[in-house]
Amino acid sequence: MFNKPSVYFIMGTQNASGKNPLSILEEALKGGISHFQLREKGAGALQGQDLLEFAEKCRDLCAVYEVPFLINDDVELALAVGADGIHIGQEDMDCGQARTLIGKEKMLGVSVHSLEEAKIAIDAGADYLGMGPVYGTRSKADAKRPAGTAGISEVTSHFPLTPVFGIGGITPQNAPAAWQAGACGVAVISALSEADDIALQIAHFKNSYKGVLI
Repeated sequence: MFNKPSVYFIMGTQNASGKNPLSILEEALKGGISHFQLREKGAGALQGQDLLEFAEKCRDLCAVYEVPFLINDDVELALAVGADGIHIGQEDMDCGQARTLIGKEKMLGVSVHSLEEAKIAIDAGADYLGMGPVYGTRSKADAKRPAGTAGISEVTSHFPLTPVFGIGGITPQNAPAAWQAGACGVAVISALSEADDIALQIAHFKNSYKGVLI
């Protein structure tokens, strides 16, 4: 589930750039993403029954391709649709509270920006960490200052058994630095949702890892 090189796709309807978000998701699933996180936030985001129905469609698509389906921040929605897990940020709920609410079986991912935050998340039961932003990103208006890959290196050296995903402005061209820092995967939004050929872009990400090994 966390084998290198994992490509973790994050998307909401607001990231579809006028295209059908379910078509984008299916292309990504066919192309070989390892995880999908529904992150429905921002202007024009779906709410209520519309969000529930969209989440169910995303869940069903992921199930066909046997890819874990996670939901950003919304525990209630994750439980309602039977998602495989939830991902929370530092400004969302407490990690321990999230683990209690979703139970031991579901996946818990936590965004962290320091070694201290990583330790707290792991102690609270996080299954994996999202570390970033590695580079500048357009996909998150409130993103913190880019930190490069130093944080990934520090966290993976202290917690080698915990999968860490680099996130924030990662492209196939700059991904090798994240792999070299110890990331098990890269988490991307616009690099896939805006790609002309999503499957080819996923292949480029995976090949960027292979290039590190040459």
